[in-house]
Amino acid sequence: MATGFSYEVIRQGEDNILFADCAQAVVIPSLEDNAVCMSEAVDQLVENRSITKIVYSQKQDYEYDFDQAQLLIEIARLYRVLIHEKKATMSYLEVDGVPEKIVSQRYTFLRTIIYDMLKKDPIGTFVSLRRELRKAIVNRDKSLDETEERGWRRYIEVLEKVVGLLQETKLVQRVISELEGYKVGDRSLYRKLFFPQIKPDFMFTKIMAEYPTGAQEIKSYSVGEAEVAIFTLPDTIQYLYHLTPPEFKLSEEQYNLLDTARKILSEHKPTEDDFVDPERMREVFANVGMDLIEELAVKRDIHLSEEELDRLTRILIRYTVGFGLIEVLLEDPAIQDITVNSPTGKTPIYLVHGEFEDCMTNIVPTIPEVDSWASKLRMISGRPLDEANPVLDADITIPGAASARVGAIGKPLDPTGLAFAFRRHREKPWTFPLFIKNGMMTPLGAGLLSFLIDGNRTFLVAGTRSAGKSSLLGSLMVEIMRKYRIITIEDTLELPGVQLQKLGYNLQQMKVSSALSSGTAEVPADEGIRTTLRLGDSSLIIGEVRSTEAAALYEAMRVGALANVVAGTIHGDSPYGVFDRVVNDLKVPRTSFKATDIIVVANPVRSPDGLRRVRRITEICEVQKHWEEDPMQENGFVPLMKYNPINDQLEPTDALINGESEILKAIAGTVKEWAGNWDAVWNEIQLRATVKARIVQVADEEGLPELLEAPFVIRANDEFHRISQRMRSQNKTNLPEEITREFNIWLDKQRHHYRVSQSTSSTSA
Repeated sequence: MATGFSYEVIRQGEDNILFADCAQAVVIPSLEDNAVCMSEAVDQLVENRSITKIVYSQKQDYEYDFDQAQLLIEIARLYRVLIHEKKATMSYLEVDGVPEKIVSQRYTFLRTIIYDMLKKDPIGTFVSLRRELRKAIVNRDKSLDETEERGWRRYIEVLEKVVGLLQETKLVQRVISELEGYKVGDRSLYRKLFFPQIKPDFMFTKIMAEYPTGAQEIKSYSVGEAEVAIFTLPDTIQYLYHLTPPEFKLSEEQYNLLDTARKILSEHKPTEDDFVDPERMREVFANVGMDLIEELAVKRDIHLSEEELDRLTRILIRYTVGFGLIEVLLEDPAIQDITVNSPTGKTPIYLVHGEFEDCMTNIVPTIPEVDSWASKLRMISGRPLDEANPVLDADITIPGAASARVGAIGKPLDPTGLAFAFRRHREKPWTFPLFIKNGMMTPLGAGLLSFLIDGNRTFLVAGTRSAGKSSLLGSLMVEIMRKYRIITIEDTLELPGVQLQKLGYNLQQMKVSSALSSGTAEVPADEGIRTTLRLGDSSLIIGEVRSTEAAALYEAMRVGALANVVAGTIHGDSPYGVFDRVVNDLKVPRTSFKATDIIVVANPVRSPDGLRRVRRITEICEVQKHWEEDPMQENGFVPLMKYNPINDQLEPTDALINGESEILKAIAGTVKEWAGNWDAVWNEIQLRATVKARIVQVADEEGLPELLEAPFVIRANDEFHRISQRMRSQNKTNLPEEITREFNIWLDKQRHHYRVSQSTSSTSA
């Protein structure tokens, strides 16, 4: 019985796709479960030998990739060979003296196997032929008649030929060890060989819905309405991040509604002006989309609850003006990076997970999808992405999910198409207590940096890629007192400027052109930095020092020295690596480099087996000013704290403990109580360390992680400075103890307040 599918071959990029339109068919398309579907596919592959993918479309697209298509292509080739094989003809089986009835029975069995069963069930065919071969050998050995034996030999020869050809196919080789006791007609083994990627009609992205064979689930959790499962795989040390988004849990009626709504809404494409305010644009499209879905539901007599209508609207916006399943991934706070490699459709999306690090996913984007991302990024950023400008840096904000920095590359830099890297930003700024909690810094390290920030020093935060430089720079911004103005300069907005503005900071963001882009109206980074010097007294924070802006940054450092914090990030794995990059690569004069006061180095630290990686501050180094040519040779670098890998701690050096720091002494020289008194300076640093550690301790004791977040930490910093000022004005003789006592009283009140609020919320719930 035919399936009713309509077949055609479609050329898409490098792929020749056997596409089956199954919209009018009553059967569900499935190579693994439907024998007739497999038979028809083999028939099509006999005629079309260059197929690379097989796609069935019925409300959802079911795609079998190249490797799976090749299994059936091999069967199609074998089928074509066998139907022309002379040894399978009646005349070859005929032996003088063997009754015609027996020859006919053997011929009929073989022709049924080859013409019919092979296409529907190649595994069953192999098993049936092998069992028939065994019986034929037994009968030959039992035969006492020479003519009868000769007939059996001829029959066995044919059987051995076909069994041998089948056994050489990849399809049979992959299951041959599991065929003992196999029941012909059972299709369970096909489910291990064929597992389509599924894409609902309204989506561009394909997703492997089924869990992989042999995988072991080690963790599962929910992200909004999506479900995440983490698996170990038997053939690789890489983890699998398996996502089941809410769009895969819809009813058929809801699928149809979304598909129709997407087609209608896609006719009203957003313009570049719409993307000036992406959040507002999404809100407008959401209102239009909700009305559209509601109207379609009424026309089709489909009842939708408010919750269902809201869910369908959010899904619709993701697949029209949004970034599809990328947005679902960005909702997961455990995800740090998402990478999409070219050529499109050949490999899954990969990501970096906070707990499991590098993972592959069950998501495969398509060419239309990545093309739409590129178009949206051009409109959002106002930057080109073409052969003349094959690199684009942009930032995106997904309401209700997170913001992310996006890097895109295209031809000719990427010869096979488009590739993307999404760096997810934390919804709230990182803080020193958060870094203490996760081990990136120690309380003493936090206390030292807090002291240096209040001393208005110049900083470079250095590290390798994915070392956490931007996050650490953002946490330094949180430590700047709210009474001071801050100006940030970035080519893509990674620093927590908007969040800090909402928390009461006097902060101005500036966006400049990327060092890798051209042909835009954006202001160059060096001009942007020089502009800040005319914008009044401010702390200056540079997103990343990459190119010509380095000279302007050092100009700002010299002008801002002893007046405001000036800080930025730079690539470099050590203080000397930073010096080498600034002076030799970025051509900043050696004498100008002396404007750097502190270099904070952060690097990923790997476990001995290489399977686990954590971020750590590995050094806090002072740059002294007495050297002339080489700070390394002339002892211009004075480490104040260094990472000890044995105990996984950032530890103070003798230089810090003994007060051999020009920078700290210079800060102390501006405060009457500290001038010439190293013990007082050391006590102040330890006081700040004690305060940071106490916040972490209370958060742990009370189960209140919100105490580690920026809103509370900023309040705690304000209170610390108020208490310090009050105690000093009262001429207290034992300042550290008095300040600690007062701060603990305040913190205990906050602890009680949060505990009561938490209890009230639980009671209400």
